[in-house]
Amino acid sequence: MIGDQEAVLEVGTWPPLWQKIYLSKKNSPTVYRYESLEHLKFELKLRNAIVEAAKALKRSGVQFETFEHSHCNEQFWNLNSKGGFELKQGVTPAEGIRDIFANGSLYGFECATAIVIVLYKGVLDSIQEKDFNRMFADLLLYDWHYDSDLRLIEKHGAPQSFPGDVLYFKNPDVNPEQIEWQGENTIKLEEDLYYGHGIGIVTSQAIISKLNRHRIPGSEVSAYLTDQVIYPDFLYLSQFEAGNSGIHPDAVQQAFMSEGGIASQIGRRRYLFS
Repeated sequence: MIGDQEAVLEVGTWPPLWQKIYLSKKNSPTVYRYESLEHLKFELKLRNAIVEAAKALKRSGVQFETFEHSHCNEQFWNLNSKGGFELKQGVTPAEGIRDIFANGSLYGFECATAIVIVLYKGVLDSIQEKDFNRMFADLLLYDWHYDSDLRLIEKHGAPQSFPGDVLYFKNPDVNPEQIEWQGENTIKLEEDLYYGHGIGIVTSQAIISKLNRHRIPGSEVSAYLTDQVIYPDFLYLSQFEAGNSGIHPDAVQQAFMSEGGIASQIGRRRYLFS
């Protein structure tokens, strides 16, 4: 739905991934609401940018490390005592994020930090750089810590997920001596194709098989894809795209709630429950 009308669009000239996402949503029994065509196009643009950022991080040469062994390019970042990266004085957030992709061999971090980096890079490639630098001026890269302006939304419904969504594979019987394999944060790239830092770009079964190799000896409880889906607040972020204006960030949430949905916010993350 765009506004109060069902979307009927000619999408043949759109990029292939845009078309796939649009048609998946169009053919879904779930109703997806957009304030405008620009809102829809921005979501498709940012989802595509997140997918490309995940592929680029895989190519960059960054390494998988625990927090204790995290490392970074000290020309751009200070490494704090917890293994987090803090921007150096005089370095803009855009410069810091881009260096990770340009000089990946100088960086090592765990999978949650990798996912947040991918999300930041997708947003950087989708909005005006001056807004990115203003919004994320105090950038810290550490685990699932992220700036409130990223406005992550969490919902349930992994079967109704799309490229650019963050999904989580859980390993409930992880070997305590290999606790870093308790789960894998991933970016969905295509149907049954995911990027996971330290695992690569693989299918869901490959991720599950990898996690299962790090279970308590003798365990027969398999790792699995959870129902959690996380994505940025596309409507909120769309107001910072060059040439975009007149966005009302609460419009979609209000429409969602009017149809019986529940929206809440805890800390930096918003939750939608149908």
